[in-house]
Amino acid sequence: MTTAPTADIQIAITAASAAAAVLPAAEPLTAGTPLQGGEGVAEPFAGAVVADLEGDATGRVAVLVGDDLVTALASSPLGGLDLAAAIQPTLDAFAEALGARVGAARQLDPSLVVGDVGFPFVTIPLNGTETAAAILVPEAVLLDAAFASPAPSAPAPIAAPVTENAAPRATQSRGIEMLHGVDMEVTVEIGRARMTVRELLDMAPGTVLELDRAAGSPADLLVNGRLIARGEVVVIDEDYGLRITEILTDGAAS
Repeated sequence: MTTAPTADIQIAITAASAAAAVLPAAEPLTAGTPLQGGEGVAEPFAGAVVADLEGDATGRVAVLVGDDLVTALASSPLGGLDLAAAIQPTLDAFAEALGARVGAARQLDPSLVVGDVGFPFVTIPLNGTETAAAILVPEAVLLDAAFASPAPSAPAPIAAPVTENAAPRATQSRGIEMLHGVDMEVTVEIGRARMTVRELLDMAPGTVLELDRAAGSPADLLVNGRLIARGEVVVIDEDYGLRITEILTDGAAS
C-alpha cells in the first residue's frame, strides 16, 4: 500500500482518531498513516460494518475489525451481540468529525467491503499493539469534507509498520473486556399476553389487557432479548425504575 494523497491525510487522521476513541477495544487505539486502499485490505479481518454518510461529505464508509471483537460479541454472557450496533458509535464519531451524519450501520461480509465502498478509497489503520481495526473511506468523501470545513491539525499518528502491497494485520483475541464500553438496550417486561387478530383489531382506548403475571410479581430485565435479572418496579421522582432482586444464571434464565 502507498500513502494516501497529502490533501486527504490530516482530515482522515482527525476523523479516524475520533472513531478510535470509541471503538470497543482492549487497549487504547491510535489512527495510523492513511493508505491508498487496495483489493486485499479486508483479508486479515473477521468482521465488517458499513454505513452511508450524509451532509457535507456523502458516500459510504466501512469499519473492519479483527476476530477478537467478533468473538467477544458472539460469546458475550449477555448473549450474541450485534456487530453493527456495537460499531455504530464508531461510525457516528467518524462522521461527526467530517462534519457529516451517518445512517444506520449494517454488517457485511469483509470480502464484499471493497466493492461496497468503491474505488478510489483510503484505508486508515487503527493501531494498538498491532492493527486492531481499519476504516475505509472514499477519497471523494475526504475531499468534500476538507472543502466544506478544513480539519484542525492533529499530532502525528504512531503507525504500525505496513509493507508494500500488504494489508494491516488484525490482533489476536483479547477477551471480553473490550466490550465494557458498548452501549446496550435494556428492557423491563412486566408480562405478556396472546391475542387473536380480531382481538387486536377490536382494541380501543379503555381496553384492559390481561397479562400472564400476577400483580406484585417481579418484572423481568432483558438485554438483547435475553433474561438476565428480575426485580420490583419502583418510582424514582416521576420516573419508573427497577430494583434488582435476583440475578439469573444461564440455567435459571433459560
